[in-house]
Amino acid sequence: MASDLKDLTHPLDASALLEQLPVRPRILALGEPTHGEEALLAVRNRLFRQLVEQEGFRTITLESDCLRALAVDAYVTTGEGTLDQAMEHGFSHGWGAYAGNRDLVGWMRAHNEHRPSGEHVRFAGFDGPLEITAASSPRRALLELHALLSAHVDPGLLPCTAETLDRLLGDDGRWTDPDAMTDPGRSTGRSAEARELRLLTDELVALLDTQAPQLGAALTPDAWDRARLYARTATGLLRYHHAMADDSPARMTRLCALRDLMMAQNLLALAERGPVLVAAHNSHLQRPRSSMTMWQGRVEWWSAGALVEARLGSGYAVVATAVGTLRHRGVEAPPPETVEGLLYGLTEEPCLVDVDGLTATLGDPSPRVSSWFGYAPVDPAHLAALDGLVYVKDVVPGT
Repeated sequence: MASDLKDLTHPLDASALLEQLPVRPRILALGEPTHGEEALLAVRNRLFRQLVEQEGFRTITLESDCLRALAVDAYVTTGEGTLDQAMEHGFSHGWGAYAGNRDLVGWMRAHNEHRPSGEHVRFAGFDGPLEITAASSPRRALLELHALLSAHVDPGLLPCTAETLDRLLGDDGRWTDPDAMTDPGRSTGRSAEARELRLLTDELVALLDTQAPQLGAALTPDAWDRARLYARTATGLLRYHHAMADDSPARMTRLCALRDLMMAQNLLALAERGPVLVAAHNSHLQRPRSSMTMWQGRVEWWSAGALVEARLGSGYAVVATAVGTLRHRGVEAPPPETVEGLLYGLTEEPCLVDVDGLTATLGDPSPRVSSWFGYAPVDPAHLAALDGLVYVKDVVPGT
């Protein structure tokens, strides 16, 4: 059996991974079972460099704030700012502190520095401006959208002034109050001002869409992409804040679903400009319904990956990452009847795994290893829904 399983593993190589897929995807999703492990970030960086150098990929997008990420993209494409500034201001969730992310951004800048813009690699965030315990104010997205429209369309078509938006937005602290995540009564998302902002945002987005022929000709491709990003983000944030004020039992299910909807819309927009590598938690990229147990109980929703595949079909491919041990997080050698247990000990180096062969070896899916918030091993029942699997035997801090 051990020799048969050994035949299922192959050296980690981007071209070999793409050869396993039935068609070349527009979005290649690389999932991880947990965040913040440098060994997994190194695997991601290695695959992205290979995809750029061997396969013509030009964009990577991470599970990070889509608006903050504009600062990172400006740095890697034009040298605007410094690496330290890009890491400090260009990431959400604390991702800018990870050495693997710093290595990625530094490599992208070095790659682009002496190349023409048509050969640049690009950076994007595909998460909304959201944190685990808070959501950003829609101020930046709304005012940027309004300013762009004001500069390029007949002023008489604008539904309001920037001053009106500023008055309705009020103090940003009303929107970012972390207590609103657990107390719907603290949310401003269903106030009279928020309701008016949703209507005005709908009119601004409609104006952007109806003026697309004119704006598409007047703006650079990057400026047009940013305009659409601001429109999606303003709409998504106001929708999310509205759901934060919901006191029904469906509240957390709705919030999880709306976050992944924002992610999916950003991914689809990025795919329009070429093939994209997306790196995020497995739960945001998988095809089956995602689930999580929270203080309100179990919630289930369709992930960004599932929503994207509903639009792209075979243009979306998902590769999960499985790990053997995370001893510093209490994950010891896995039970032999699990996916991780079957693979444990076969190879010391990160590798690709033949998913079809592994599925056949498993037979009837066995129970998965218990998981907790932030860590999720591969569910054997989900193997058939994967296009590939990356395996990393032992993850230790700082590697």
